[in-house]
Amino acid sequence: MAKFIDDFLGAIYDFIKLIIKCAAYCLLGMIIVAIPMYLFVVVVGLFK
Repeated sequence: MAKFIDDFLGAIYDFIKLIIKCAAYCLLGMIIVAIPMYLFVVVVGLFK
């Protein structure tokens, strides 16, 4: 029974770690894309 609980908690831990990693990659990707786009819009706006 203890082995089952250990495996179950390990699976939950791995799942939560995966969700956090996916969220971090998504946030990082949004930052990498959004900052240059924002700067591009600001620079283009200066020349209008």
